[in-house]
Amino acid sequence: MSTIAFIPIDNRPVCYNLPKMIIKQDKQHNILLPDINLLGNLKKAANMEELFKWLEGLENIDIYVTALDTLAYGGLISSRRNSEQIEIILNRINYLVEILKKKNSKIYAYSSIMRISNNNINEEEKEYWKDWGKKIFEYSYNFHKKGILKTDIPKDILDDYLETRKRNLEINKYYIELKKQGIFDTLVFSKDDCAKFGLNVLEAKELEECSNGIKDIFVKTGADEIGLTLLSRAINKDKKIKIFPMYNQPGSIEKISKYEDITVKQSVESQIELSGGILSDEENCDIVLLVNNFLDEQGELVMDIEVPLFNKKLNLPNKPYLIADILNANGSDNNFVNKLLKEDLKDFYGYAGWNTTGNTLGSVLSGGLTYYKSKEPSHNAFKELQIVRFLDDWGYQANVRGQIRSDISNLSNDIVKIKMKEYEGFILNKFLLKRRIDYYFPCNRFFEIGILIQ
Repeated sequence: MSTIAFIPIDNRPVCYNLPKMIIKQDKQHNILLPDINLLGNLKKAANMEELFKWLEGLENIDIYVTALDTLAYGGLISSRRNSEQIEIILNRINYLVEILKKKNSKIYAYSSIMRISNNNINEEEKEYWKDWGKKIFEYSYNFHKKGILKTDIPKDILDDYLETRKRNLEINKYYIELKKQGIFDTLVFSKDDCAKFGLNVLEAKELEECSNGIKDIFVKTGADEIGLTLLSRAINKDKKIKIFPMYNQPGSIEKISKYEDITVKQSVESQIELSGGILSDEENCDIVLLVNNFLDEQGELVMDIEVPLFNKKLNLPNKPYLIADILNANGSDNNFVNKLLKEDLKDFYGYAGWNTTGNTLGSVLSGGLTYYKSKEPSHNAFKELQIVRFLDDWGYQANVRGQIRSDISNLSNDIVKIKMKEYEGFILNKFLLKRRIDYYFPCNRFFEIGILIQ
C-alpha cells in the first residue's frame, strides 16, 4: 500500500474533493490532504505557515503531489495577486526544499504560468483588472503577435503587472534548477487560460528552452487538472497503459479549444503522456479515450456560445473506454449525454465534461486509469465518482446553472437541490446506488458547485 500526500492549488471541490474520490477507487492507495481551511480560495491566501508545519509532521509518505503555487504564493489566485518581493518567496521555496530533502519520497510538483484573461472581471485578478483587463490582454496579444508596445494603460499599472509576471517567471526558472538537483521527480508548468498569442505563451516557450534536455519537465496547457494528472502519473507511470484516442469528429482534431493555445489532438496526446499512459492504436490498446469533440468551434456555456450538439449514432468501443466530453467549455453536450445514459455502459471507466478541454481530459484520465489498473478496486467508489461528475458537468453545468444564474438570490443550496432533483434521481438509478446528495456554492458564485455524496 502506498501513501500519497496531496497539496492542491486551492480549496475548490475539483481541487480538494476530486483527488480523494479518485484515490478511493483503489484500496491499495491512501491519500492525505491538509485541512481544507488551511488552503486558499478566491478571497484569501493559504495559511502557508501552517501548511509547512503539516508537511514537516508527515511520516512514511511514498509520494508527494504538490502545487508549488500554494506554498510559494498562497494558491493559484494568490500567484496573480501576491505583491511580495521575490526574496521572500524564494525563502519559502528553499524552506520547502529543506523539508522535502528529509522525506526521501518521490515529488511530483507543478507551478502555473500566470494567465491573462480577456475580460474586465477582477474576481481572480488584481483590483485594476476591472478597468484594464481587456487592455492588458490586448497589449499582451499584440506584443507577441506584432511586436506592438503602444498602449494607453497607465504606466504604474502596466509596470506592476509586468513586474509580477517577471517575478513569477524567475520563480519558475528556479524550479528548473531544483529539478536539475533532483528535488522533483516530475515538474510541470501549467499554461492557465491562454490564447494563441500572449506574454504567457512567450514565457512558456522560454521555460521549454530552459528545460530542454531535462527529463520529466513538461509545459502543459491547463491548470486545475494538473494535480490530478500528476496523481495518475505517480501511480500509473510504470504500468504502461496503452490508450487509443477515438474522436467523434475526426476531421476536426486540429481545431483549437477555448482557453487553449494548442490543437485538440495535441491536448489529448499531451494529457495521455503526462497521466502515465502510452499512445496506442485501436487494435493494440488497453483502453479507448472517446473524445466528443466539436466540429468548427467549441461551445462555451458560461458565455452562451452555442454550437451544434452531437447528432450521430452513438457507437461505443468494444473495449474498456473513458469519455472526454469537450464539445463545450464549461459543461456537457446534452445530446451526447442523453444518448450515452440510455446505454448499459459496459466496459465504461469514466466521464468528464467540465471547464476547459485540459480540465476534462486530465480528470477523466486520472480517475479512469486509477480504477482500470487497481488490483483492489472499490466499485462503489467508482460509481460515486461518476455520479458526482454527471451531476456536476451535465446536471448543473449544462442545465441548472443556466436556469438560475440570472438572479443572485438563487445562490441557495435549497434552490439548487430542487432543480437538481430530476438529474439526481436519474443518475442514482443509473448507477444503482442509494445515496444522499447535498449541494453548496463553495465560492459564492454560479461558476462552480460543490456536491456532497453520502
